Amino acid sequence: MKIARHAQILKLINQYDIETQEELAARLNESGYKVTQATVSRDIRQLKLMKITREDGHSKYAEQQNTDREVLSKYIRILKESLISMDLAGNLVVIKTVSGMAMAAAAALDELRWGEIAGCIAGDDTIMCAAKSPDDALVVIDKLKKTLESF
Repeated sequence: MKIARHAQILKLINQYDIETQEELAARLNESGYKVTQATVSRDIRQLKLMKITREDGHSKYAEQQNTDREVLSKYIRILKESLISMDLAGNLVVIKTVSGMAMAAAAALDELRWGEIAGCIAGDDTIMCAAKSPDDALVVIDKLKKTLESF
């Protein structure tokens, strides 16, 4: 039950701008999880969620991101230098890379820890990146394009 609740929390904070534990508890209750504020507080600690400031100045819960900019830059550089193309197949993002770089690129994707990605499997020059839903697959493609363009 806790694993499913944690998955639902991650889904909710990625879907909505949730500012308080009470708001998160209400969303969980609407989703069929009967929780108290104390349970939500423990879940937030266990998931290592943090509050970030939105553009409008309000805050929201978010997954903790890798804060080591140098390491993150290396992963993004690996993706940028190895990626050839991306295609969508349902909830799968099929990524073609330079020969021999798929495993490194898949590891880099995993390290980004995007909530939309369930996992990646890599061969020599192809990555099968399983998103949690077809909509999440579109988000992954969009985030990847934006990340690579901004680097």
